[in-house]
Amino acid sequence: MGVMGIKIKIMPESPDTNLEELKNNIKEIIEKQGGKNCQFEEQPIAFGLTAVIAFFAWDEDKELEDLEKELKEIPNVNSAEVIDMRRAFG
Repeated sequence: MGVMGIKIKIMPESPDTNLEELKNNIKEIIEKQGGKNCQFEEQPIAFGLTAVIAFFAWDEDKELEDLEKELKEIPNVNSAEVIDMRRAFG
């Protein structure tokens, strides 16, 4: 059983979305599903829209589909997709 480093890009519906509230919701869902050490980065997209990139550790034996689905159901989220997945060592 290993650990994966996961990056998920979450796109808000509008530039007016409260990103701090969104990050709190994302972190709560990730930790509830078993993710650990959640960190965030903001990525400017266009026209004031900013994506939230979540980095976290994930058990490689667990599926990510349920997590992605739950993240997409957060209010004011347009999309959520895994953009990077790597096996973590150490």
